[in-house]
Amino acid sequence: MEAAAPATGFSFGSTNTGTFGGFGAAAATAPAPGSTFSFSTPANTTGGLFGNTQNKGFGFSSGLGTAAPAGATGFGTGLGTTTLGGFGGFNIQPTQQQTGGLFGQPAQQQAQQQAQAQTTQLYQQVTALSAPTLLGDERDTILAKWNQLQAYWGTGKGYYSNNNQPVDFTQENPFCRFKAVGYSCVPVSKDEDGLVALLLNKKEADVRAQQQQLVETLHKVLGSNQSLTVNVDGVKALPNDQTEVIIYVVERSPNGTPKRIPATTLFSYLEQGNIKAQLASIRVAMSGTCTELSPAQLKQLLQNAPAGVDPIIWEQAKVDNPEPDKLIPVPMVGFKELLRRLQFQEQMTKQHQTRVDIISGDISELQKNQATTVAKIAQYKRKLMDLSHRVLQVLIKQEIQRKSGYAIQVDEEHLRVQLDTIQSELNAPTQFKGRLNELMSQIRMQNHFGAVRSEERYSVDADLLREIKQHLKQQQDGLNHLISVIKDDLEDIKLIEHGLSDSGHMRGSILS
Repeated sequence: MEAAAPATGFSFGSTNTGTFGGFGAAAATAPAPGSTFSFSTPANTTGGLFGNTQNKGFGFSSGLGTAAPAGATGFGTGLGTTTLGGFGGFNIQPTQQQTGGLFGQPAQQQAQQQAQAQTTQLYQQVTALSAPTLLGDERDTILAKWNQLQAYWGTGKGYYSNNNQPVDFTQENPFCRFKAVGYSCVPVSKDEDGLVALLLNKKEADVRAQQQQLVETLHKVLGSNQSLTVNVDGVKALPNDQTEVIIYVVERSPNGTPKRIPATTLFSYLEQGNIKAQLASIRVAMSGTCTELSPAQLKQLLQNAPAGVDPIIWEQAKVDNPEPDKLIPVPMVGFKELLRRLQFQEQMTKQHQTRVDIISGDISELQKNQATTVAKIAQYKRKLMDLSHRVLQVLIKQEIQRKSGYAIQVDEEHLRVQLDTIQSELNAPTQFKGRLNELMSQIRMQNHFGAVRSEERYSVDADLLREIKQHLKQQQDGLNHLISVIKDDLEDIKLIEHGLSDSGHMRGSILS
């Protein structure tokens, strides 16, 4: 099975970091110094088994195996809690030597026995795959191939000897082929942030609608202490109609100073049997801390390959890590785990697409507002120009009244000469007058097209329109004068013709 593509996010047990995998610390710790808030820890976490020192190993949880022991620090691709079992688990031991073990045996001797048991189990599996002696003939070869097929699939029993029990082939065995390595985000929240994630078997819409009731119920679970306040840090939808709610509890001291309850302290309280029963009544399926891994824990995790994972594949996964500072390799075993990660991927893709659609809508709205603003700016510019002309006219009239009765000064004479020069340039046929006539013809054409395209509107400046009207009036007066001259000339021509005809008749009468 090929290594899966890097996961793009982090799910239950993280703080707003993505979709896949989860980390969680479940070790029960005492309240932080200076805190008056304390929880009674469960009976099975007060010490090690049979009164010995507690084994605070580092366990891997995937949701595919049996329950992990209480007090383990959980890391997994599941929901970030140690209540889910592992498939072999990382099971990294702390550097500190333990003082006691099972039935008073030294911890080192207990570890040796576990290693010997794993070696024996591996030897039995190899024997069942390569050299079974159950039948003592050529059928053992067929049995070996059958055991190999079961080991590859990760299911079934491998019979290899008449004197020994068969070997159980699970997906955690090192010969299972349906394994890969993906990546999950490393949480960045600290234990002091007090973030604890709750998995609810409810839809996100229902959780958001009943969020206040959830907070009140959690406050009752905490004993209805008035110095405690339950806060919701985030709500996120998960596949299969589940929802992740991240909470933290703030404690106020008698002097009014607020302080968050550490995540491990709050988690250890919520994991008590009676408290879990109360949480189950509001459909809380699981809880887990959202705490980052220490550098020592992270180093131990990366150095040792998980049980059932080839060390070569594990080393290659560390090399192929696209962002070693933010992502950590996580083994995936079986199609259920692959399907679960695919569901998380689809869920996060939908959330990203929703966010992209919202951003696209905002951009479109901003573009519309920008176009409207540009149009308003142009309108205000025209209005400013009109107001400037009106102010200039007022100033002109005011200056005329102020200068009435005074002789024309030298500077005013210079201004008059300059204005006459400008006026002559404006009236020149090859200058602005010709351009004005051309603009007039274009305006007529636009008015003609405007009957077809009625949605287009044009406006002409009032002063320019007045000048155009004056020019057209002069043209009309000239045409009228020319017509009158032509009429007078026609009358004169008729009179001449009439006179010529009369003189001809007179000559004829004289000759006769």
